[in-house]
Amino acid sequence: MDYEAVIGLEVHAQLLTRRKLFCPCPTAFGAPPNSQTCPVCLGHPGTLPVTNRRAVDLALRMGLAVGATIRRTSVFARKNYFYPDLPKGYQISQYDHPLLEGGALPVSDGVLERRIGITRIHLEEDAGKSRHPERQGETMSLIDLNRCGVPLMEIVGRPEIRSPAEAALFLATLRRLVQYLGVCDGNMEEGSLRCDANVSIRPAGDRRLGTRTEIKNLNSIRNLERALVAEIARQTDLVASGGSVEHATLLYDQVDGSVRTMRSKEEAHDYRYFPDPDLPPLVVGEAWIEKARRDLVELPWVRRRRFQDEMGLGFYDADLLTQSRPLADYFEACLGAAQGGSVDRAGAAKSAANWILTEMLRVLRERGVDADASPVGPERLAGLVRLVLSGAVSHRTGKELLEEMLGSDLEAEEIVRRKGWMQVGDEALMRDWIRRAFDTHPEQLERLVRGDEKIARFFIGEVMKASRGRADPRILRRILAEEAAARGDR
Repeated sequence: MDYEAVIGLEVHAQLLTRRKLFCPCPTAFGAPPNSQTCPVCLGHPGTLPVTNRRAVDLALRMGLAVGATIRRTSVFARKNYFYPDLPKGYQISQYDHPLLEGGALPVSDGVLERRIGITRIHLEEDAGKSRHPERQGETMSLIDLNRCGVPLMEIVGRPEIRSPAEAALFLATLRRLVQYLGVCDGNMEEGSLRCDANVSIRPAGDRRLGTRTEIKNLNSIRNLERALVAEIARQTDLVASGGSVEHATLLYDQVDGSVRTMRSKEEAHDYRYFPDPDLPPLVVGEAWIEKARRDLVELPWVRRRRFQDEMGLGFYDADLLTQSRPLADYFEACLGAAQGGSVDRAGAAKSAANWILTEMLRVLRERGVDADASPVGPERLAGLVRLVLSGAVSHRTGKELLEEMLGSDLEAEEIVRRKGWMQVGDEALMRDWIRRAFDTHPEQLERLVRGDEKIARFFIGEVMKASRGRADPRILRRILAEEAAARGDR
């Protein structure tokens, strides 16, 4: 029997606030253990939480971006459970009255285009972090409570995903969105973005849902895809052999690629949710929503489509250029500076995209910076693009030019002038170089005259050597054909 997977993702995004959700403690990553705590986030008796308005601002921005319905009055609840890194014995979250409901995330890989639904988006505080290092042969448990109270936005996707690859695409699209909106830095290695995956299988074509398992705390898009592949295979083998899937919470071991049971799966009633008596209902008025709407930027999938429609870029290039907001901004600034004169918009867009994606991205990755910290600003790169488009320098010379620009503050035109790199377009001089090459290599000339087009590359190389790479290749090819035809007529 053929089976299909049914997958739903729950994504926790740490909101970009300087303070925790209900207290003034900082949220900086990498601080010494237990150095960013106070009586409020540690749950000391008599303390009272106060909601961070900035966290609500960011959540509203996210809700507007995905078309969610904003609940004008939402409620914070206590989610009760015991865990060593949860000193209060409960987590402040939202249950039956979340801030945001509904909406969808458009995903596309250039072939597949879908809108994957979202059930809800709510605010909650994070728990602490447990570590279990081994010292002198004994395992100990260490608790860091710095993360207690850090503001999280939980995005609960609908179970509409049908494959691990589609799940990876959903998470990558969501990560790009939260970064664009400035609501989360999307750093999965630091735990700013974490994903839980709910997965079940059912006979292909069946509308009933199977028993689901939940894979917790997946910290990369790659691990999400691998974990789902492993769990779908495990469930399929189990059901095909006559067994049944148990409702459980699982962990993914990225070392051996396996999933293992962590505990039996809790239900909502296990947490004994009830409204937090210390927090009043969260009331969001129209003015607050309008402010969040004004803070919205052009969404990444809208920008990608604009790059395709208005600039003539293909999906792949447009998708890469919009992978981050600083990179897309860099491209548009470079294109704006490169246009003008006889340079058409489509040609300039394609050339600027090529230089950014093939050369500048390499430089940025080597230096570990985003485009807004590029050592060559967009206006300076535009100078290089203009020189190559106009034929003033060759593409090969352009690469050398970029290396020079990385090590100086000079403009592209000034470097070319100082180095004497301007392409030679003098036809008389090129004919002289070609004729000398013909006289020096009579055997190759004979093959060229007989119609061996491959040997033309040899003569182009010889002229390039003679010109020190400055001969304009477009003019050179035409003159080479003319001179070869003239020799053939003799």
